[in-house]
Amino acid sequence: MSLESPNARVTSHEATGFLERTFAEHHAPLLRYAARLLHGDAERARDVVQDTFVRLMAQPPETVDGHAAEWLFTVCRHRALDVLRKEGRVMRFAEGQLERVSAAEPRPGRALEQAELHAAILGLIERLPPNQQEVVRLKFQNGFSYKEISRITALSVTNVGFLIHTAVARLRAEFAAQQP
Repeated sequence: MSLESPNARVTSHEATGFLERTFAEHHAPLLRYAARLLHGDAERARDVVQDTFVRLMAQPPETVDGHAAEWLFTVCRHRALDVLRKEGRVMRFAEGQLERVSAAEPRPGRALEQAELHAAILGLIERLPPNQQEVVRLKFQNGFSYKEISRITALSVTNVGFLIHTAVARLRAEFAAQQP
């Protein structure tokens, strides 16, 4: 005979569904984010993301519902920075670290052009200062608002806006200078 009430069982099932949906949706972006923060170390990134989800499991779903992505990225960032601090490393991104894009384009030449453009832009992003790289990636790769980025990075919304504006202006100028 179970001492668990029927309402507790329903809540447990709802929490499990929430955790499964959240994991499926955010696991890969968190791994990419953590790997960048940890200088491309995929193993440490997996550990940080795993710890992030363990901490999520300890939270009642209603405390993070509606802002789970922001909560996850904040916890992940703090864990990654803790790892870096513990190891005494400076937070900067590894040179030459590029993501690859694969598109199912019918014309192979078009896919190559897009891949080259994507690589060129990522290369320019890598030349930005680390704080600009982080906010640009949070904004354009992960789709966070300035307010969400502010809460994730502990920067003011104004500072986030300034960093993104400065980074985009620099990227435009450098990209234009590379074009024939």
